[in-house]
Amino acid sequence: MEPGGRAEELRGLRYIRFGPFQIDQQRQQVYQNGSRIKLQGKVYQVLLTLVLRHGDIVTREELKQALWPADTYVNYDANVNTTVNKLRQVLGDSTDKPVYIETIPRKGYLFVGHAEFSATPFPANKPVSGTEEKTSSKGEADRGGFSRKWITVGVGVLILTGILLGAGIAMLLISHFGPKHL
Repeated sequence: MEPGGRAEELRGLRYIRFGPFQIDQQRQQVYQNGSRIKLQGKVYQVLLTLVLRHGDIVTREELKQALWPADTYVNYDANVNTTVNKLRQVLGDSTDKPVYIETIPRKGYLFVGHAEFSATPFPANKPVSGTEEKTSSKGEADRGGFSRKWITVGVGVLILTGILLGAGIAMLLISHFGPKHL
Protein backbone atom coordinates (compact mmCIF):
# COMPACT_ATOMS: atom_id res chain seq x y z
CA MET A 1 0.00 0.00 0.00
CA GLU A 2 1.28 3.46 -0.84
CA PRO A 3 2.40 5.90 1.86
CA GLY A 4 -0.50 8.07 2.85
CA GLY A 5 -2.92 5.20 2.18
CA ARG A 6 -5.42 3.69 4.57
CA ALA A 7 -2.77 1.60 6.38
CA GLU A 8 -0.71 4.73 7.08
CA GLU A 9 -3.78 6.53 8.43
CA LEU A 10 -4.55 3.58 10.71
CA ARG A 11 -0.92 3.32 11.80
CA GLY A 12 -1.36 6.83 13.21
CA LEU A 13 -4.09 5.59 15.57
CA ARG A 14 -2.31 4.12 18.58
CA TYR A 15 -4.81 1.50 19.72
CA ILE A 16 -6.35 -1.41 17.83
CA ARG A 17 -8.95 -3.85 19.14
CA PHE A 18 -10.27 -7.07 17.62
CA GLY A 19 -12.03 -9.86 19.47
CA PRO A 20 -10.47 -10.17 22.95
CA PHE A 21 -7.20 -8.63 21.69
CA GLN A 22 -5.86 -5.09 21.90
CA ILE A 23 -2.70 -3.71 20.36
CA ASP A 24 -0.82 -0.66 21.62
CA GLN A 25 1.21 0.30 18.54
CA GLN A 26 3.36 2.84 20.38
CA ARG A 27 4.51 0.28 22.96
CA GLN A 28 4.36 -2.61 20.48
CA GLN A 29 2.38 -4.64 23.00
CA VAL A 30 -0.56 -7.00 22.57
CA TYR A 31 -3.13 -7.78 25.24
CA GLN A 32 -5.71 -10.53 25.45
CA ASN A 33 -8.64 -9.80 27.77
CA GLY A 34 -6.46 -7.21 29.50
CA SER A 35 -3.45 -9.49 30.06
CA ARG A 36 -0.28 -8.80 28.12
CA ILE A 37 0.84 -11.55 25.78
CA LYS A 38 4.34 -11.70 24.39
CA LEU A 39 4.82 -11.93 20.67
CA GLN A 40 8.16 -12.38 18.96
CA GLY A 41 9.14 -9.43 16.78
CA LYS A 42 8.29 -11.00 13.42
CA VAL A 43 5.01 -12.43 14.73
CA TYR A 44 4.04 -8.97 15.97
CA GLN A 45 5.02 -7.44 12.60
CA VAL A 46 2.85 -9.94 10.70
CA LEU A 47 -0.10 -9.26 13.03
CA LEU A 48 0.25 -5.51 12.64
CA THR A 49 0.68 -5.74 8.86
CA LEU A 50 -2.43 -7.91 8.46
CA VAL A 51 -4.60 -5.86 10.84
CA LEU A 52 -3.61 -2.53 9.28
CA ARG A 53 -4.52 -3.97 5.88
CA HIS A 54 -7.71 -5.70 7.12
CA GLY A 55 -9.96 -6.57 4.23
CA ASP A 56 -7.03 -6.58 1.76
CA ILE A 57 -4.98 -9.58 0.74
CA VAL A 58 -1.40 -9.20 1.95
CA THR A 59 0.79 -11.14 -0.44
CA ARG A 60 3.58 -13.39 0.72
CA GLU A 61 5.97 -11.04 -1.11
CA GLU A 62 4.66 -8.06 0.89
CA LEU A 63 5.14 -9.99 4.14
CA LYS A 64 8.66 -10.95 3.04
CA GLN A 65 9.47 -7.27 2.42
CA ALA A 66 7.92 -6.22 5.74
CA LEU A 67 9.82 -8.85 7.73
CA TRP A 68 13.28 -9.08 6.23
CA PRO A 69 15.67 -6.55 4.71
CA ALA A 70 16.39 -7.03 1.00
CA ASP A 71 19.90 -8.37 1.65
CA THR A 72 18.73 -11.11 4.04
CA TYR A 73 19.07 -14.68 2.83
CA VAL A 74 16.56 -17.02 4.44
CA ASN A 75 14.00 -19.53 3.24
CA TYR A 76 11.25 -16.92 3.00
CA ASP A 77 8.39 -19.33 2.26
CA ALA A 78 9.12 -21.55 5.25
CA ASN A 79 9.72 -18.56 7.53
CA VAL A 80 6.53 -16.77 6.46
CA ASN A 81 4.54 -20.00 7.00
CA THR A 82 6.11 -20.55 10.42
CA THR A 83 5.53 -16.95 11.50
CA VAL A 84 1.87 -16.95 10.40
CA ASN A 85 1.33 -20.33 12.12
CA LYS A 86 2.82 -18.96 15.37
CA LEU A 87 0.49 -15.98 15.10
CA ARG A 88 -2.51 -18.23 14.54
CA GLN A 89 -1.52 -20.26 17.58
CA VAL A 90 -1.35 -17.16 19.78
CA LEU A 91 -4.71 -15.92 18.50
CA GLY A 92 -6.32 -19.36 18.90
CA ASP A 93 -7.14 -19.31 15.19
CA SER A 94 -7.24 -22.21 12.73
CA THR A 95 -6.84 -22.64 9.01
CA ASP A 96 -10.05 -24.70 8.80
CA LYS A 97 -12.35 -22.10 10.35
CA PRO A 98 -10.43 -18.82 10.43
CA VAL A 99 -11.69 -16.12 12.74
CA TYR A 100 -8.85 -13.69 12.15
CA ILE A 101 -6.43 -14.88 9.45
CA GLU A 102 -7.55 -16.54 6.25
CA THR A 103 -5.07 -18.11 3.85
CA ILE A 104 -5.68 -17.13 0.24
CA PRO A 105 -4.09 -20.02 -1.68
CA ARG A 106 -1.10 -19.07 -3.84
CA LYS A 107 -1.59 -15.39 -2.97
CA GLY A 108 -1.18 -14.56 0.69
CA TYR A 109 -3.21 -13.84 3.78
CA LEU A 110 -6.29 -11.84 4.67
CA PHE A 111 -7.26 -10.46 8.08
CA VAL A 112 -10.96 -11.28 8.34
CA GLY A 113 -11.62 -10.18 11.91
CA HIS A 114 -13.40 -6.95 12.80
CA ALA A 115 -10.80 -4.40 13.90
CA GLU A 116 -11.45 -1.09 15.64
CA PHE A 117 -8.89 1.73 15.70
CA SER A 118 -8.61 4.56 18.22
CA ALA A 119 -6.25 7.32 19.29
CA THR A 120 -7.32 6.73 22.93
CA PRO A 121 -7.36 3.49 24.91
CA PHE A 122 -10.47 1.36 24.68
CA PRO A 123 -12.49 1.09 27.90
CA ALA A 124 -11.45 -2.01 29.82
CA ASN A 125 -14.98 -2.86 30.98
CA LYS A 126 -16.63 -2.79 27.55
CA PRO A 127 -17.52 -6.34 26.43
CA VAL A 128 -15.31 -7.57 23.66
CA SER A 129 -16.79 -9.85 20.98
CA GLY A 130 -15.65 -13.44 21.41
CA THR A 131 -15.24 -13.13 25.19
CA GLU A 132 -18.67 -14.58 25.93
CA GLU A 133 -17.92 -17.62 23.78
CA LYS A 134 -14.67 -18.27 25.62
CA THR A 135 -16.44 -17.89 28.97
CA SER A 136 -19.14 -20.38 28.03
CA SER A 137 -16.53 -22.77 26.67
CA LYS A 138 -14.64 -22.49 29.94
CA GLY A 139 -17.85 -23.21 31.85
CA GLU A 140 -18.42 -26.30 29.74
CA ALA A 141 -14.85 -27.42 30.32
CA ASP A 142 -15.32 -26.89 34.07
CA ARG A 143 -18.49 -28.96 34.05
CA GLY A 144 -16.69 -31.61 32.01
CA GLY A 145 -13.86 -31.66 34.57
CA PHE A 146 -16.41 -31.91 37.38
CA SER A 147 -18.15 -34.83 35.65
CA ARG A 148 -14.85 -36.62 34.96
CA LYS A 149 -13.93 -36.29 38.61
CA TRP A 150 -17.18 -37.92 39.70
CA ILE A 151 -16.89 -40.62 37.05
CA THR A 152 -13.41 -41.45 38.37
CA VAL A 153 -14.73 -41.57 41.95
CA GLY A 154 -17.66 -43.73 40.82
CA VAL A 155 -15.38 -46.20 39.02
CA GLY A 156 -13.15 -46.36 42.10
CA VAL A 157 -16.17 -47.08 44.32
CA LEU A 158 -17.34 -49.81 41.92
CA ILE A 159 -13.91 -51.46 41.92
CA LEU A 160 -13.70 -51.30 45.72
CA THR A 161 -17.25 -52.70 45.99
CA GLY A 162 -16.31 -55.54 43.63
CA ILE A 163 -13.22 -56.37 45.67
CA LEU A 164 -15.16 -56.34 48.93
CA LEU A 165 -18.02 -58.35 47.45
CA GLY A 166 -15.57 -60.90 46.05
CA ALA A 167 -13.80 -61.16 49.41
CA GLY A 168 -17.15 -61.54 51.17
CA ILE A 169 -18.24 -64.33 48.81
CA ALA A 170 -14.86 -66.05 49.22
CA MET A 171 -15.20 -65.91 53.03
CA LEU A 172 -18.78 -67.23 52.85
CA LEU A 173 -17.67 -70.15 50.67
CA ILE A 174 -14.73 -70.92 52.95
CA SER A 175 -16.95 -70.89 56.04
CA HIS A 176 -19.60 -73.03 54.36
CA PHE A 177 -17.45 -75.56 52.46
CA GLY A 178 -14.10 -75.20 54.21
CA PRO A 179 -10.76 -74.20 52.67
CA LYS A 180 -10.09 -77.65 51.20
CA HIS A 181 -13.02 -77.53 48.73
CA LEU A 182 -12.00 -74.26 47.07
